[in-house]
Amino acid sequence: MRALEIIEKKRDGKILSSEEIDYFVQNYNNGTIPDYQMAAFAMAVFFQSMNAEETAALTGALVRSGETLDFSGLGRPVADKHSTGGVGDKTTLVLLPLVAANGVTVAKLSGRGLGHTGGTIDKLSCIPGFRSDLSRDEFSAQVKREGLAIMGQSPQMTPADGKLYALRDVTATVDSIPLIASSVMSKKIAAGAQAIVLDVKAGSGAFMQDAARAGELARAMVEIGRALGKNTSALITAMDQPLGLAVGNHLEVAEAIETLHGEGPSDLVELCLELGAEILLACGVAGEREKAREKLSESLRNGEALAAFRRFVSAQGGDAAITENPDLLGEPAYSLAVQAPKEGWITGLDARTVGTASVLLGAGREKKGDPVDLLAGIRLVKKTGDYTTKGELLATVFASDREKLSRAAEKLASAYDFADAAPSPRPLILGRVAHNM
Repeated sequence: MRALEIIEKKRDGKILSSEEIDYFVQNYNNGTIPDYQMAAFAMAVFFQSMNAEETAALTGALVRSGETLDFSGLGRPVADKHSTGGVGDKTTLVLLPLVAANGVTVAKLSGRGLGHTGGTIDKLSCIPGFRSDLSRDEFSAQVKREGLAIMGQSPQMTPADGKLYALRDVTATVDSIPLIASSVMSKKIAAGAQAIVLDVKAGSGAFMQDAARAGELARAMVEIGRALGKNTSALITAMDQPLGLAVGNHLEVAEAIETLHGEGPSDLVELCLELGAEILLACGVAGEREKAREKLSESLRNGEALAAFRRFVSAQGGDAAITENPDLLGEPAYSLAVQAPKEGWITGLDARTVGTASVLLGAGREKKGDPVDLLAGIRLVKKTGDYTTKGELLATVFASDREKLSRAAEKLASAYDFADAAPSPRPLILGRVAHNM
């Protein structure tokens, strides 16, 4: 086989064999195939796409480029959840202890935030003493012992994906369904999950802003799971406005704790219950969706989910006292109120604009490696569907640098739309794609 022939074949819209794809990926990973040929390959895929079999083969090749974890000997299913990213999306912090409290073992690799979307590892970094830099052995041992562990993405796992992702970022080939789907699913499969539940966001604050496009991505990832023997399902969920009321790392951790105490915002609770039901069904813990939701709701009410979160935080070196005293997460030095410019119904709260405002405060990154102010963020008071009078508090912005407040507050104010009539309710769950083994 020759790399040039494989590039030409895909350029001309022909179907690649699994052997050709594996040859290309492994030789790119070991340095035999240079970046410029992989860039050409990625561009060919961008324009010609891949069918389901090719995309599954690419995913498998990325998995085989590095180390993998295997929990098949545990005697119980191991689940993982992935979100395509959104504004105020602290779902993982609530969902994973919630399902762990219901007998599901969870092994999750998470990343840091980029742009207007937050990352779970950044959020966990707010907890005093918390370690996300677990070794492979530490991670495996904690999964087996505690039933729940989260660590940062390991460079030893799917290294070819890491190299390809960085190349796509500078060659305008990021927005390709086969490349996105194989990247996401390779990391999930390498981490040893047998059941995978995906939260694919659609809306202004999502990577996939169009719901139809988000559905295409969801179907591609579920099809990969089917082809590679994983019980996989996806929810397509709305991200036209932020999830919950908190945006920014320490504020989102505090809101997650409130939710585990049974006092969370309704949209966050609803999403956690729906995703949690998917996980319980996939793992055989519940046989019906409503029964699964009832079990999860009870775990929020009786404190079992909060107790699971405490054990998880302690197991990874964190101070579990934050669950009763969130002030231990720290307090930002400066704040500024954002008030309603007029009376009326809020008909829109653009998630991407809110996310941009949080980046201006220092809560997000413009590029990988940028520092993040873990205490910066936004606490929303009013969202779409709420009524407000002129001068009423819409939100408060927080930062460690006073100079950042006014510009961010101005940006946040521009995210709101007002009208004289109430808007129609918007669904949170836009669709579902499932495959059961």
